Amino acid sequence: MKFFRKIFLAIQHFLLPIILTSATALILAACNPTNFKSAAAQVPQLVSSILSDPKTFNYPLSQESPNVFPLIYEGLITQNPITAKVEPALAESWQISDDKLKIVFTLREGLKWSDGQPLTVDDVVFTYNDIYLNEAIPTDVRDSLRIGESRKLPTVRKVDERRVEFSVPEPFRPFLLSTGSPILPSHILQKSIKTKDQNGSPTFLTKWGVDTPPDEIIVNGPYKIERYDTSQRVVFRRNPHYWRKDAQGNSQPYIERVIWEIVESTDTSLLQFRSGGLDTVGVSPDYFSLLKVQEKQGNFNIYNGGPTSATSFVWFNLNKGKRNGKPLVDPVKSRWFNNVQFRQAIAYAIDRQTMINNTFRGLGVAQNSPISVQSPYYLSPKEGLKVYDYNQQKAKDLLLKAGFKYNNNQLVDSQGNRVRFSLLTNAGNKIREAMGSQIKQDLSKIGIQVDFTPLAWNTFTDKVSNSLDWEASLMGLTGGLEPNDGANVWAPEGGLHMFNQKPQAGQKPIQGWEVAPWEAEIGNLYIQAARELDEAKVKAIYAQTQQITQENLPFIYLVNPYSLSAVRNRFEGIKFSALGGAFWNIEQIKIKD
Repeated sequence: MKFFRKIFLAIQHFLLPIILTSATALILAACNPTNFKSAAAQVPQLVSSILSDPKTFNYPLSQESPNVFPLIYEGLITQNPITAKVEPALAESWQISDDKLKIVFTLREGLKWSDGQPLTVDDVVFTYNDIYLNEAIPTDVRDSLRIGESRKLPTVRKVDERRVEFSVPEPFRPFLLSTGSPILPSHILQKSIKTKDQNGSPTFLTKWGVDTPPDEIIVNGPYKIERYDTSQRVVFRRNPHYWRKDAQGNSQPYIERVIWEIVESTDTSLLQFRSGGLDTVGVSPDYFSLLKVQEKQGNFNIYNGGPTSATSFVWFNLNKGKRNGKPLVDPVKSRWFNNVQFRQAIAYAIDRQTMINNTFRGLGVAQNSPISVQSPYYLSPKEGLKVYDYNQQKAKDLLLKAGFKYNNNQLVDSQGNRVRFSLLTNAGNKIREAMGSQIKQDLSKIGIQVDFTPLAWNTFTDKVSNSLDWEASLMGLTGGLEPNDGANVWAPEGGLHMFNQKPQAGQKPIQGWEVAPWEAEIGNLYIQAARELDEAKVKAIYAQTQQITQENLPFIYLVNPYSLSAVRNRFEGIKFSALGGAFWNIEQIKIKD
């Protein structure tokens, strides 16, 4: 995505910093992370920011991004975001059987948890058999492990004190990559799996919430949580028992402490970075021109990783089900939303190029696929992927063909109901709020009234994933190189099948939930692609899934921005990647001064 607009007028370069600084002096005095640093021992540290408080410290139950887990946990393997190669992590090696049905991993010697206890094969078996593969635990990890039409799960068994075997009932192409999920401590969590609450659910479902004392959260990654101050910050401290060492035998990571300031406004994050309070900040379109001219003076560098792996989209609630006899979506609006011509008209009516030019200042590209452009399975428009270039007349023609009509330039359905719906997003993200405002304006030009409402993050996610009390939403998901990692989005029963969500474990039941034929077809194609070992055939299958999604538009994709971050020059070892960002290799990064 091309983020930015043309260069600001010279007067704006001089006046904008003065206005913003004077208006927020009191905020900076209270929130500047240097105040926290002065109160603690000066140690090598990295200070960055996040928009909202963490929702959980329990990895299997988390659906948010960013989250704390890449800093505090590791799995058996990892994938290098630059080379895309699978690399050893907790496992030093692995062996795949000739029939592709078994992988035997050998753990490194001497692995330990952050409390000093040994990390063993028993922890691996516990993590998979008792948590990820346990149907009583509502985790998205399980969706990416399901195999074939039967949706069977792998079996995991201990071979000996250092080896563990994973077996699948049929060839499963993403088999190796699916073993990268964090390994969790059995000596801490096993009791919570076996103990049930009054509803018969494992007490694990309430384990390690954000109110848990940090020293009770036992981890295996480069850092452990040292402190969490609600609405202020999360502080991570180097894990002294982390296994990695450099070529000279020195323990890693080198940076002693990582601080995430919780800053609910991207404007405030920018001010904190420019004042020296943050070491790094994501560079959004409206900040680029301002920051670019200050690189040398501010002793930082703006890294550009090209298009991000994230998606942004509008989607409608296609769920036709009821709870307690009441429809989740007004039946009148549900008929609109479930009409593919209506969704296609919306796609044609959104002026994505203007969104790129204005909101993203030219630093972005139009997005048309759920699969990341970096993936070898991405289908480009040149290869036949359908696109929805801005065309108001085409939008109106589709609506008229679908039975809608115009009454004094207002769109009404065949029963005379005015077409009006609410569009939700998360508050605090200026780019997303600007996108929503433009969508409201664009759709007004074809006679549709949109009530655009940004909500607090926790309120927004509760509506989208729990109460299902919403009509249309604007959000995004983070992708990767392997499409099967998104199986929980495309499997009709998946935990992130947001456009037609089936209730997850612990949620109220839904009566009359339906799956459309095209919806089921995408899910089946994902199963086929995971089973197929011929790469050319895999690419053809995923091409078909992308064509179906673009024809039926469960998600109306918008803009893919460039991955841009500003990082202080005092950090060495940065290998910036759109997939991993600036600090994906944080254990190798040093501070020069």
